[in-house]
Amino acid sequence: MTDSKPYIRVAAGLIIDARGRLLLGQRPEGKAWPGWWEFPGGKIEAGETVEQALVRELDEELGIRATRVYPWVVHVHEYPKTIVELAFCQVTAWEGEPHGRENQALDWVDPWEIRLDESEHPIGPGGGSLLPAAAPPLRWLRLPTRYRISRIGHPDRLSGWLADLRQELLRGLRLVQFREPDWQADPDSLREAFLAALALCRQHGARCLVNSVHPAAWWSEADGVQLRAADAARILQDDTRPPGWLGVSAHTAEDIECARQLQADFVVLGHALDTDSHPDLPALGWDRFRALADAAGRPVFAIGGQSLDTLETARLHGAHGIAAIRGRLVS
Repeated sequence: MTDSKPYIRVAAGLIIDARGRLLLGQRPEGKAWPGWWEFPGGKIEAGETVEQALVRELDEELGIRATRVYPWVVHVHEYPKTIVELAFCQVTAWEGEPHGRENQALDWVDPWEIRLDESEHPIGPGGGSLLPAAAPPLRWLRLPTRYRISRIGHPDRLSGWLADLRQELLRGLRLVQFREPDWQADPDSLREAFLAALALCRQHGARCLVNSVHPAAWWSEADGVQLRAADAARILQDDTRPPGWLGVSAHTAEDIECARQLQADFVVLGHALDTDSHPDLPALGWDRFRALADAAGRPVFAIGGQSLDTLETARLHGAHGIAAIRGRLVS
């Protein structure tokens, strides 16, 4: 005999329409948590992939056939009586009109209007509560999908890089990392470059994170920190999580576990494809990338050979988005 809780694997769909609205379903009477709002989906049957299970469940529950499904984040949530592993996917195309085939109410909502409060459950349609496991993916949806990483190198190239960044920000880029390990000038000019990048990002409503290669005194000035894998391991030992948004760079399963323990907001995983900056290191490849991303428990950016041309492939292998130094990130 054992007192351990049942462990249930579930595929859950964040169904997003062309207007960016999110479809929620209300749990009917007779089920656990009646009246609470949730993401459609259900149990993964033996022999099914996550995507196959979700397509089947959405047909049974909503009468639609999902035609574009992106695996996203695998999240484990412990309820009072069960432990549920939720494989969240984003669904952006389907055939048919969603309707409640199990007599459940449905509602399209703007995810940005759902109130997220650490002390309460997320508040959904009509003031009703969302299931507790719904809070993390709602926060993750607010994370941009494209992540620009600087490589300026010298003060003479700063003005040109800032001009290029300004154009990207005007076209929708909202996440930037200042990372200059090979700066070829004095520390004062490096500091000036950091402050200029930070000011430009804030002018355009974008977040600017600073890489942990730079002084810790800068970290609280930025909107967060991108930790190198070795720095993440050290900080985990020191039990001193940096302030603000926290990203962790990862290459191995050990790095992924470190990011989980630090409760990082996201992971940058790579290199996914062969790249000139790492000619002597083999790429992960998309299958290995997917396996590591599934273990992360939070959004993962693919890095290494990434651009808008690889975004679709990256998302089909579990990436939240892409990160790049040189690749094109805006159209």
